[in-house]
Amino acid sequence: MNDLKKFRNIGIAAHIDAGKTTVTERILFYTGVSHKIGEVHKGETVMDWMEQERERGITITAAAITCFWKDYQINIIDTPGHVDFTIEVERSLRILDGVVAVFSGVDGVQPQSETVWRQANRYHVPRIIFVNKLDRVGADYFEVIDDVNTRLRGNAIAMQIPVGKSEDFKAIIDVLSNKMATFSEENMGANVVWHDVPGEYADRVKELRIKIIEAAGNIDEGLADKFLNEEPISSEEIKLAVRKGVLLQKITPAFCGTAFKNKGVQLLLDAVLDYLPSPLDLPAVQAKTMDGAGIVEVRPDPNAPFYGLVSKIMSDPFVGVLSFVRVYSGTLKAGSYIYNARTGEKERVSRIVRMHSNKREEIDEVSAGDIVALVGARETITGDTLCEKEHMALLEAIVIPEPVIDASVEPKNKADYEKMVLALRKMMQEDPTFRFSYNEETGQTVISGMGELHLEVIVDRLRTEQKVEVVQGKLQVAYKETIQKSVEAEGKLVKQSGGRGQYGHVWIKLDPLERGAGYKFVDKIVGGSVPREFIPGIQKGLLEALTAGVLGGYPVVDCQVVLFDGSYHDVDSSEIAFKVAASMAFKNAMSKASPVLLEPIMEVVVETPEEYMGEVIGDLNSRRGRILNMEAYVDKQEIKAEVPLGEMFGYVTALRSMTKGRASSSMEFKCYREVPRNVQESVISNNAVAKKL
Repeated sequence: MNDLKKFRNIGIAAHIDAGKTTVTERILFYTGVSHKIGEVHKGETVMDWMEQERERGITITAAAITCFWKDYQINIIDTPGHVDFTIEVERSLRILDGVVAVFSGVDGVQPQSETVWRQANRYHVPRIIFVNKLDRVGADYFEVIDDVNTRLRGNAIAMQIPVGKSEDFKAIIDVLSNKMATFSEENMGANVVWHDVPGEYADRVKELRIKIIEAAGNIDEGLADKFLNEEPISSEEIKLAVRKGVLLQKITPAFCGTAFKNKGVQLLLDAVLDYLPSPLDLPAVQAKTMDGAGIVEVRPDPNAPFYGLVSKIMSDPFVGVLSFVRVYSGTLKAGSYIYNARTGEKERVSRIVRMHSNKREEIDEVSAGDIVALVGARETITGDTLCEKEHMALLEAIVIPEPVIDASVEPKNKADYEKMVLALRKMMQEDPTFRFSYNEETGQTVISGMGELHLEVIVDRLRTEQKVEVVQGKLQVAYKETIQKSVEAEGKLVKQSGGRGQYGHVWIKLDPLERGAGYKFVDKIVGGSVPREFIPGIQKGLLEALTAGVLGGYPVVDCQVVLFDGSYHDVDSSEIAFKVAASMAFKNAMSKASPVLLEPIMEVVVETPEEYMGEVIGDLNSRRGRILNMEAYVDKQEIKAEVPLGEMFGYVTALRSMTKGRASSSMEFKCYREVPRNVQESVISNNAVAKKL
């Protein structure tokens, strides 16, 4: 299929437990991809194929699948709802054209819904809404729409009316066509039967139609004029104006149903075709030339130069490494060569596969607008741009958050150590928010991730997929170190006792940078006081010194090193000598530059019944939390706070206990901030004790 108008690249995104995966499973059933509906609670789903996903009933990795509906090709990515796997949502939104935001009809907007909505705003992704679980007691479609408009400023408008409430929810009225749809019980809702609208709903349909026209009239002046002049307006005209509003992200059409009871999903598929964009509807993607000075406009043209963005890496036991790629322009054939713009290296694409969750279908070529997986691109990582050698340019990379939590792991059987390291390396390639390192002081392998659940899943995968039994140490906060003032320092290595010696001598200036700036190196050597061939050695020495600061051996961030002087020996100087000298200079400088400890601060959102509000706020304050905002909703209070991660271990259990299980919370990394002096002393002394043990 090459008609780009008939392509839809969409994601299903929402808060955990809103029913994303259940919605996707119904889509696969109704589009003929699967012949049996998989249920999350039975661990039978197509999209949640990992053992850990099926055990926990949650989505961990974003699964991609292709299906067809009414001659349209729909590439779907089902994303996780848990904040620990937020990178899966982030990298999916980066390559998608549209999103179906799923909300629970009972719970409405929840903390992670806000995170997903913000991420979609960041990437300017048009979206429609599906209010799910309308068969549940307390579900209210119109209340959820109000909630979206109040809390997310979503400009949501109701396109449908549910008929019946809770257990009696039985049909859906389509406002624009003025028809009512029912869904046959005997074939899992596959047959949709259309009826006239019952008389008691006639006024409500008219009222909502006017609201839709008013919203669309703000986008389309011609439609507004027709409405004001009381001229007839066709449903098709309204749809086109609403679609324009969706593309501009000024209108969010809302649809309803219950995926679990097989109602409303086919109408949602129709809405995806009607309102979400094809690759042709979106502005050209911008890529930067390799020197960073120019811009290349990348348009969805199969005959243009090839550009693709790697959104994900996955290890497959049968074919090796799979690189998931969104193709923005051009055409790529299986067996051809492509270049990685980041490394400049040539990669051979041995096979191209269309993914159906963890199953594959081989295809001969892929062209603009599609999402596929490539086999054979060995050196690619998430965020890489694949292109032709003559048209090298870099597409905007994916934002990858830093890990905030650490734990040590060691295999129960020492003979499994190599196997464990290989498995961790593979997982690090797949998941850019996961890191692991070897701590030479303690002799431990340390894994780092986005939260307790993230690391728990990593350890579980080691046991189940790699058959490596490991012992996990206590969870630790990923502290960092930085400096507060500018200093100059010398580093000098002189070993000249007969024979070939070692001589390296540097002067550096160490400056603090603003929070989040990372590390910068500036070479200000003039007059050859340090020969050019030794500069790479100096940079290596500095980078090594950055991995362990002087306070507690934590990584050093947000500083600039200026190399401004030094000296060398004609015979005894070497790259190694300058590497050691640079490391010595950095340690000397840092100890004089008022070093401080930084800790990860989390944005915590708690939803609680009002009667427990005082207790919840008191508990957050006792955890060094700072309350940012409190808002009252129909039956709950929402509290937003900033709390250091170090104070949040075991918080979910404590919250359940103090609210009799009626409150919920979500936590997302916000920034690194300086640790109070008394806490810093405690952290450093505890770290020293741990190292001795």
